[in-house]
Amino acid sequence: MAISNARKPWAQTQMVAERRAQRIFSATGKPLAMGGDMAEAGAYGQRLGSRFNLEAVPTILSRTIKKANLAVTEIRSDETGFFMTKSIPREDAFLVALQLRDFPHHQYWEDGRAFPVGDLKAGHTILYDLKRDPVVLIDKPFHSLHFYLPRPALDEIADDAEAPRIGDLAYQPGAGVMDEVMRHLTLAVAAAFARPEEVGRTFIDHIALAIGTHVAETYGGLRLRPHHIRGGLSPWQERRATEMLAARLDGSAGIAELALECGLSQRHFCRAFRQSTGLSPHAWLQHRRVDVAKTLLCRRDLQLADIAIACGFADQSHFTRVFTHLIGISPGAWRRVQPPSQERETE
Repeated sequence: MAISNARKPWAQTQMVAERRAQRIFSATGKPLAMGGDMAEAGAYGQRLGSRFNLEAVPTILSRTIKKANLAVTEIRSDETGFFMTKSIPREDAFLVALQLRDFPHHQYWEDGRAFPVGDLKAGHTILYDLKRDPVVLIDKPFHSLHFYLPRPALDEIADDAEAPRIGDLAYQPGAGVMDEVMRHLTLAVAAAFARPEEVGRTFIDHIALAIGTHVAETYGGLRLRPHHIRGGLSPWQERRATEMLAARLDGSAGIAELALECGLSQRHFCRAFRQSTGLSPHAWLQHRRVDVAKTLLCRRDLQLADIAIACGFADQSHFTRVFTHLIGISPGAWRRVQPPSQERETE
């Protein structure tokens, strides 16, 4: 059980630290997938960054789609330059970018054809079809997050939803749109760039699938069939899913893996899980981490930093933020008003 696994949190520190070194985030521009390195095969990571003359770009990679990677790459330069972005190798894929700063007088070409100049505002979403050789004039500082969405991912999203596959995404070349859903989902990913050590696969897979589904619906006309989930997960499915999450407090249990164990599509699983528990898988995991932490906090011989690692948090700061958000007071303050546990470590 999760609590028994956390009996010796200090003994787990090195093991957890090594797992965190295999995170799906890389500040060197070389994306990592859970379980090890993965060669780039699409317009993300350094392959995309080099088109903007950037030497290292942070990238988050999700493997929730079986036949393709979903990735988010941060493209940023605070310096003023003057150059055309290099052509991206053509492929049947799209980049969906969220602007994080204004980019006035945006000059854009597809297949060598210039499109009307316009202003991109922070918060705008802009789509790029990688079959059409998109090129941009960079003549001012820029900052955006680019979500890589290849054709196999679009197909699998449709198949998973038991819906007809879609064609190309509809968009106005070079123009930004205010898409509030896309903005909020992508900003959730942006927080992961700020604190990559706190990112878990459960969270990233959930957000990546939500972004991919939203884009397919909004710009591709994906018609999702309503699922009438009356009782959510069956008792055995809920037990299996929560056991897997509880056994891997570091967040390494992916949505695809959880759904497969329950014999459901990913979309159906996420909706059924929320209906059964009232929470998303990531939110449930956060609550479970805090529950385990409460048990360990009653043992006065354990340090807060050790408890944090044992419960799957990146560090004591991460532990404190999540605990305070859910409980209303810090772990230290909560511990001071609790009676000490008589339990002691057994060798």
